[in-house]
Amino acid sequence: MREQLGDRGQESDRDQRGLLRIGLAEVYNPSMRPTLYPGDQLVVRYGAPVRPGDVVVLRHPFRQDLLIVKRAVERREGGWWVKGDNPFVENDSREFGVVPDELVVARAWVRLRPLRGAGRGGQRSMAGLVSWAVSAVRPVGSRSWRRLRSRPAVRSASRRLRAR
Repeated sequence: MREQLGDRGQESDRDQRGLLRIGLAEVYNPSMRPTLYPGDQLVVRYGAPVRPGDVVVLRHPFRQDLLIVKRAVERREGGWWVKGDNPFVENDSREFGVVPDELVVARAWVRLRPLRGAGRGGQRSMAGLVSWAVSAVRPVGSRSWRRLRSRPAVRSASRRLRAR
C-alpha cells in the first residue's frame, strides 16, 4: 500500500497546522479482499477516531516505513488488534500482535475502484460504464465488516454440489 500524500514528517506538520486532514492511499496487496482489491484507492482521514470494524491505514510494526491497510477488530491492552478481510493472508495481528495507537495513521472513509478494461483509447459499453459507476465509489467501515463476519469464509465443494 502506498500513501499518496507524503511521509511521517508531513503528517505531523498537517496536525500542527490543522490543514489537510484528508488524503489518498492505494491498495497493493490482496489482504483485504473481498472488501478492497489491489489498485483500489482509499480516501482516508488522518487522526480520525477508530472504532472496531473500521478500515485503517497503519505503519507495519516491524517495518515502519511500510504502510498497510487492515481492519481494526478490537481494542486490547497496548493498542489495536487488526486483521485483513482475506482469511488466507495472515500479514496482520496474528503475525505481529497488537498495533500501538501511534502507528495508526488514518481511517479509511471511501473506496474508489479504478476503471479497468477500457485501455488507452479503448471503449466500454454504456452498461459497463454504468456498472462501474455504481460500484466505483463505496464507503468502507464497520457495516461491511459485519456482513463479512456473518458469512462463512469457505464453502465446501460438497455443499456447493448439493446446492445445484
